Amino acid sequence: MKKLIVVGASSGMGMRIATDFARLGWRVGIAARREDRLREIRNLYPDRIEYMAIDVTADDAVERFNNLIELTGGMDYMLYAAGCGWQNPELDTARDRSTLEVNVVGFTRIINAAYTYFRDTANRRPGHIAAITSVAGTKGIGISATYSASKRYQWTYLQALDQLAHIQHVDVAITDIRPGFVDTPLLVQGKDYPMEMSIAYAAPRIERAMLTGRRVAVVDARWAVATALWKAIPDCIWRHLAIRL
Repeated sequence: MKKLIVVGASSGMGMRIATDFARLGWRVGIAARREDRLREIRNLYPDRIEYMAIDVTADDAVERFNNLIELTGGMDYMLYAAGCGWQNPELDTARDRSTLEVNVVGFTRIINAAYTYFRDTANRRPGHIAAITSVAGTKGIGISATYSASKRYQWTYLQALDQLAHIQHVDVAITDIRPGFVDTPLLVQGKDYPMEMSIAYAAPRIERAMLTGRRVAVVDARWAVATALWKAIPDCIWRHLAIRL
């Protein structure tokens, strides 16, 4: 029986993917800050889901993450689905700090712990680390500067980790999943977003990217085209674009 750990599983995409795999017969370990929500999700598949309350910004996050792996009976796949971010044109420092603590510090802490686990158990079976990042890393977005910069950091970190795995002969695949707008609690509710996707639409595409071992996957095809065009915009033009989401 394959085993998946999902960090950031109390709601949104992480919750959907965790329950999808549990329904398919996988053993799934779920983590998030809200223990009450984790308990509710576990009750959906009590014989297949284990949970551990983890705050990725806390000093004990790695210890608790490793405890969850042990509770689940091991780990074949790890999905980092935790995320934080706001539109912040006022450059509120508290909001920026929260974004960086989750998307940079917490991300690095958990991704490193997963890599270390697979490095130390590489003689058993291949491992797979996947993370839900965002198309927002394509270019710096003025009204969400810290969020878009944190997503670019995640892109680069996963790329570097993939190279490190090759150098160190660690049998682990790295998948960077970059969705466009998905109707999750991260978005402002009641507001229309361009090419917005439902969780039910996006989840199977994210799951497919994980299972096929793609290095980078943009979700979906429309966003793949949009980001290719977005990337091609020269900076001298980009700075004049008034992007309001």
